[in-house]
Amino acid sequence: MSADKILVIGSEGQIGTVLSHALRDNYGTSNVITSDINEPKTSGKGAFEKLNILDGEGLLAIVKKHKITQIYHLAALLSAKGEQNPRQTWDVNMNGLFNVLEVARQEHLDKVYFPSSIAVFGGQTPKKATPQFTVLQPETMYGITKEVGEHLAQYYFKKFNLDVRSLRYPGLISYQSLAGGGTTDYAVDIFHKAVVGEAYECFLEPDTHLPMMYMPDAIRATIELMNAPLEKISMHYGYNVRAMSFSAEELAAEITKHVPDFQITYKPDFRQKIAESWVESMDDTYARNDWGWKEEYDLPAMVEDMLVNLKRIKKERASV
Repeated sequence: MSADKILVIGSEGQIGTVLSHALRDNYGTSNVITSDINEPKTSGKGAFEKLNILDGEGLLAIVKKHKITQIYHLAALLSAKGEQNPRQTWDVNMNGLFNVLEVARQEHLDKVYFPSSIAVFGGQTPKKATPQFTVLQPETMYGITKEVGEHLAQYYFKKFNLDVRSLRYPGLISYQSLAGGGTTDYAVDIFHKAVVGEAYECFLEPDTHLPMMYMPDAIRATIELMNAPLEKISMHYGYNVRAMSFSAEELAAEITKHVPDFQITYKPDFRQKIAESWVESMDDTYARNDWGWKEEYDLPAMVEDMLVNLKRIKKERASV
């Protein structure tokens, strides 16, 4: 592992914050370079490079400077923010990915990771146990960029033998970092209200079911996918990966088992329409058969762990 030099692009985002730590634990701090358009929130250990992903020359310089062999490309505008600025979303998500793929091709990198999303689904996509190969009719600019990104990943593998790998992330829930402008953000925000004894006003209807995953599972899935031998990877589109599926009212009910006085109200906004275009659950047989994916957290385990950790963080901050 020590021969690999990894660049994480978008290291200050919801996934990047946690993934960077996990990669440094696995590969060593000196072998993982983080980068973001924003300065690091904390002065942690390890090299950091400020990078606007639209700056292809800047990216190339970083790859050459650090002799990078793998890139985890996480920089993107998410679904809710993307609908407020579709042109910028296309620019950042598509041209940013294209810059990464071109630099990886030119410099003969070993692997690239590109996150896809349940946002690729929509329209006539089957809502339950959604197959790996099915109708993709995304209804947001974010989802459109993710679908095109999957095709680019497969194209670069077939055309240039560039090993690009991808997961279709469900909604992600984490205590380590705040949500970043997506349609499933309620499932993170709700916990922050619960631990301080406040009510939560949800922007989705109570019975809207969506696929979700706890961040430790998402990070493990990402690293396991990237560590799998190439002969185990049957596609370079985004793999379906599942862990749990629930609605806002089901999540709130689970939280009240630990915080009995917790209250939730509902005031759906434009994100409700986005959520309705997505699927309720996915069939991830390919991920399980190809590289052995298996989730560890279900809804009760995730809720308990989220509350324990957020309460711990709250207590630590209060004592400073």
